[in-house]
Amino acid sequence: MIDRLAPVQHDTIDDVPEPAENAVLVGHDEVRAALAASYKAGQLHHALMLAGPDGIGKATLAFHLAYHLLRYPDPATAPDMVGDPDPASPLFRAIAQGAHPSVLHLTRPANDRTKGFKSAVTVDEIRKVGRFLGMSAHDGGYRVVIVDPADDMNTNAANALLKNLEEPPRKTIFVLVAHMPGRLLPTIRSRCRMIRLAPLDTAQLGEALKTLGVEVADKEVLHQAGGSVRKALLQGLYGGAEIAAAVRDGIAARRFDFAHVSRLADAVTQRDQPLQYQIFNEHLLAQLAERAHDAAAQGQSARAAQLAALWSETRRAMQEAEAYNLDKRQQVMTLMMAAHEALHAA
Repeated sequence: MIDRLAPVQHDTIDDVPEPAENAVLVGHDEVRAALAASYKAGQLHHALMLAGPDGIGKATLAFHLAYHLLRYPDPATAPDMVGDPDPASPLFRAIAQGAHPSVLHLTRPANDRTKGFKSAVTVDEIRKVGRFLGMSAHDGGYRVVIVDPADDMNTNAANALLKNLEEPPRKTIFVLVAHMPGRLLPTIRSRCRMIRLAPLDTAQLGEALKTLGVEVADKEVLHQAGGSVRKALLQGLYGGAEIAAAVRDGIAARRFDFAHVSRLADAVTQRDQPLQYQIFNEHLLAQLAERAHDAAAQGQSARAAQLAALWSETRRAMQEAEAYNLDKRQQVMTLMMAAHEALHAA
């Protein structure tokens, strides 16, 4: 059991630190050095977008950058690398706990009705920015707003954030964590400096897992994780590889196999296994995205557009099921049937 400092989030994994309380970041040395150099030169952009696949360290880097700016208020004396913070320091602990007056972390809020989390970063969350910036800066230093993940914002929230990005106060840094930056408003993207983070290589992935006290012996799991620590954890510890295979086989079958999909639905919707349902959602969306990409690569533009639309409809259905606490088992059956039908349409 870890000594958790940060509040539980919508995507928390048991016994795995949240990005805010993770003192070790593996990889991304070039990006960390570039950010430190920009800060020392007084050229750090007021809005940064850290883009890349889920689970590769983007949010952890965002919190390490916040620590860097507050730990070294004089850029001239700051180190040449956004390094790992001191986990024993009061500054690190205050940031991790969400208690530091100069750091605001915005993410999907709790849903009091379902006792879970809302399916989007809401406009009420973004409105906290105005109150945050309305207060005097702590010690006259930087204020950091982290939106994680920014591509989870709904339309109203995105428009509200845009107003803050247009006229940022002095010494204020917005850090937007984005798994799919293309889903954000073009006007938001245009106001941010895009920083793309690459997936971890196999050695880095293994090192990152070791820092979490996790050993994944199956090399195939590491390969399928695509450089994502989160995916490796889910596949290695929570049956993600088996769920992925069941999803793939279910939608690829020549005829829709009700018994197979029913067993899958039972496996991923048990009350004491909420992560398995998330894994199912992620893998089904990934399968649809892969099929759309393949169709586009083969010059089948109409087919690619159809599958891309199905991806959007499926994601919206998943969000609605979460928002309204719908029957998850029935949801799995319905989404698998729709995916199978679309993939096998004449």
